[in-house]
Amino acid sequence: MTDPARLAAQLAFLTEADKLKSVLRAGTLADRSRRENSGEHSWHVALFAMVLADQAADGVDIARVIRMLLIHDLVEIDTGDTPIHANDGQSHGSAGLLAQERAAADRLFGLLPSDQAAEFRALWEEFEAAETPDAVFAKSLDRVQPVMQNLASDGGTWVEYAVTRDQLETRVGHRVARGAPGIWAHLAPLLDRWFTSR
Repeated sequence: MTDPARLAAQLAFLTEADKLKSVLRAGTLADRSRRENSGEHSWHVALFAMVLADQAADGVDIARVIRMLLIHDLVEIDTGDTPIHANDGQSHGSAGLLAQERAAADRLFGLLPSDQAAEFRALWEEFEAAETPDAVFAKSLDRVQPVMQNLASDGGTWVEYAVTRDQLETRVGHRVARGAPGIWAHLAPLLDRWFTSR
């Protein structure tokens, strides 16, 4: 039998999650027609996990990775997107941004029934910590997807933020290589060619 209060909470969460589609990211679509939104990014990177599952380390649970990726950016409903290459002081990993994201996670996952709130929050925390094999692979794909978008759009945000090949390696490469070394090995020569052609 349906629990009306539980269903109402679940539907309220889903309605709130729709706001992720209004959060614009720095990067564009591959065709450069417009900025990508965070809802599109979450869908796309979850699809990356399905398609590139054979690049994961042994024992990685792709279903869990997909679940992480579908919720990993929900906090951006409250915080907005912080471009990894921006130099505006609100960088990835800053104490201020982490506090804002935790407050957003409290609010958003708190809309759900308590069992789902705890489950989703634990998945989000696991993704953020990037210590388990599932989270390491998920985080790698979260970094690969924008690289692919930038390659397809002839540099995209790399041009906009004057990103160097060394900066890309430092900010993105080590994270991808940790969880998806085969993907980074494949992309490295493509990136070398793109950056040396500028």
